[in-house]
Amino acid sequence: MTSKTALIVVDIQNDYFPGGLWALKNVEAAAKNAALVIAFFRERGDLVVHIRHEFTSDEAPFFRPGSEGAQLHPSVINKPDESVVLKHYINSYRETELKPLLEKAGIEAVVVVGNMSHMCVDGITRASVDFGYSTTVLHDACATLDLEFNGVNVPAEHVHAAFMAALRFGYAAVISTSEYLNKAKEIP
Repeated sequence: MTSKTALIVVDIQNDYFPGGLWALKNVEAAAKNAALVIAFFRERGDLVVHIRHEFTSDEAPFFRPGSEGAQLHPSVINKPDESVVLKHYINSYRETELKPLLEKAGIEAVVVVGNMSHMCVDGITRASVDFGYSTTVLHDACATLDLEFNGVNVPAEHVHAAFMAALRFGYAAVISTSEYLNKAKEIP
């Protein structure tokens, strides 16, 4: 019997990896943790939903329509029976079948892994809570990159920490992959 918890794998796509158009810091380690969680959900027979971002213009800086960079990374590729939700916006629920898919499966809680911490992970986490889902983010299964604002360079580690702290403050449980798996394995 499956649980009422779904794993949402957000934008773990080729362009975010070394050699891609928008490489993130620590993306390989984050994807490795995401793959562990995917394997756990699959073993339990729980719902795994992959989100794939694709911009609508060939002029986009990354995730260009039909490009190899916009495809799911091989380390987390979906199985044939797992849904891949195509999105064109930061919020994975906007103009997609994600919410109806979760509703049909009777989902009450979601676990979020993926990229980028400060954009799509943040967006889906806040929206999931707004839709009433109990939400958990696995911080070490997410990645981001260095940013700059108003002449201030912000290292990826600080960007990530700031967004995880904000989500933990008012939106979601934010824990490590190992902490989540250890707790989840105790539940029959």
